[in-house]
Amino acid sequence: MSFTKRQDLMSNTDQRTTHFGFQTVAEDDKAGMVHGVFSRVANRYDVMNDVMSVGVHRLWKDAMMDWLAPRSGQKLLDVAGGTGDIAFRFLKRAPGASATVLDMTESMLIEGRKRAEAEDLAGRLGWVVGDAMALPFADNSYDVYTISFGIRNVTRIPDALSEAYRVLKPGGRLMVLEFSQLPNPAMQWAYDRYSFNVIPVMGQIVAGDRDSYQYLVESIRKFPDQEAFAEMIRQAGFDQVRYRNLTMGVAALHSGWKL
Repeated sequence: MSFTKRQDLMSNTDQRTTHFGFQTVAEDDKAGMVHGVFSRVANRYDVMNDVMSVGVHRLWKDAMMDWLAPRSGQKLLDVAGGTGDIAFRFLKRAPGASATVLDMTESMLIEGRKRAEAEDLAGRLGWVVGDAMALPFADNSYDVYTISFGIRNVTRIPDALSEAYRVLKPGGRLMVLEFSQLPNPAMQWAYDRYSFNVIPVMGQIVAGDRDSYQYLVESIRKFPDQEAFAEMIRQAGFDQVRYRNLTMGVAALHSGWKL
């Protein structure tokens, strides 16, 4: 076998893969594919959230704030923050706080800046294009790190959790809101039927993009269940890791502390 062929074989063997929905793809390709999904749906993203969840996502985000209990003076980093839903809620509950919204998709951030809240909160709110696995911030910079419906799209979740731990100050808190698994098999079956048969069709009707919403549904099924994800958070170094199911486990909140 020639040296070139041996190199090609080694390269193919060493290339790490991950999932993009139900597809197996090269790790190096996933970020660009996810970027494409959210670039395509950015201008209809908030509308689709309301349609898909019948508005329930707003209650989940409020529950997140209730557990988080924002305080004046805190610095929030909201990763995969998109159009700013979490940051806006946080700042309204803590008038003396500040927030940075980071997202890999600039078009999502642009949509966020267009919202009325963005103008009202401009002095306390920043927008940054960046990668959850390589945050462009110094160690021990933030009091709170949040990521809402974004962690499942990250290529290497442990890397993102390690970065969250790094940028949080000692005593800082991580909180993750993500779709999860229902503990009742019959209910999970019914929810799966809704997800796979209805949500992609809604995506086509409302956003003109069936494929992106097919991916989003598939990505939910590939995400670890509540206990498995809690263990991943512990492995990243966080203490006092807890979770709460929302709407019987359709979504879940995970909390951890850097102590």
